[in-house]
Amino acid sequence: MRKLKGNKPYQCSECLKYFSQKSNLVRHMQVHTGDKPFQCSECMKCFSVKSHLVTHMRVHTGNKPFQCSECLKCFRERGNLVRHMQIHIGNKPFHCSECLKCFSQKSHLVTHMRVHTLDKPFQCSECLKCFSVKSHLVTHMRVHTGDKPFQCSECLKCFRERGNLVRHMRVHTGDKPFQCSECLKCFSQKSHLVTHMRVHTLDKPFQCSECLKCFSIKSHLVTHVRVHTGDKPFQCSECLKCFSERGTLVRHMQVHTGNKPFQCAECLKCFSQKGHLATHMRVHSGNKTS
Repeated sequence: MRKLKGNKPYQCSECLKYFSQKSNLVRHMQVHTGDKPFQCSECMKCFSVKSHLVTHMRVHTGNKPFQCSECLKCFRERGNLVRHMQIHIGNKPFHCSECLKCFSQKSHLVTHMRVHTLDKPFQCSECLKCFSVKSHLVTHMRVHTGDKPFQCSECLKCFRERGNLVRHMRVHTGDKPFQCSECLKCFSQKSHLVTHMRVHTLDKPFQCSECLKCFSIKSHLVTHVRVHTGDKPFQCSECLKCFSERGTLVRHMQVHTGNKPFQCAECLKCFSQKGHLATHMRVHSGNKTS
């Protein structure tokens, strides 16, 4: 440890970095010695700097003392608040040299650049699948661990991803924030709106490779392909009959359960399938042609 003249008279003997205060140099030296004298009493994690322990303790206490003056969102660390404020002021100083897209945080730019470099440095130790973003790997790992940390407060159903919980909550709240600009119909999920818009655009992007028939929804193509493959993955647990569609199995099961949920408003006769009720109604309307 050497004391030199100037505004930063204290120099680290290991890396030659300068400090204005002796206490700062002492703390810095722990980087080289690996000394972590400050231990969390909750989880026993150790820190080299006391302020880092103070910040860490907020994970256990839930304390978020730094509040955004614009949206009132709270943060555990001042640095997180500073980065968050750039959302409101619109400051995006970090530019992508490839596509000129701008970002408010340098880390976001670093992550974005992997779109161009195709770099995927985060690998799953179970299945070796690679990801460009660490958080995507963390989420993916829950497939292997079965962890579902996000629980619905209404029905207690659990989810692997926070976004899935947010979308699920709309089942309970009835919120449908995505509106069709053509017919004003509203949807709880953006993907449902995207699918619905094909009704207006007549877009059918999913094509069968066997007969070239096109579909607006991918799941409809998957079901259709079973016509060619003969695959019938849905089996009746009573008679072992198999079906290519889940809905067909559900209707078939009513043969065994005796359930007839469709009732004629004229004569009160009941039917197990809606199509059978529609056929029956022609008796009353006098229309006997198909």
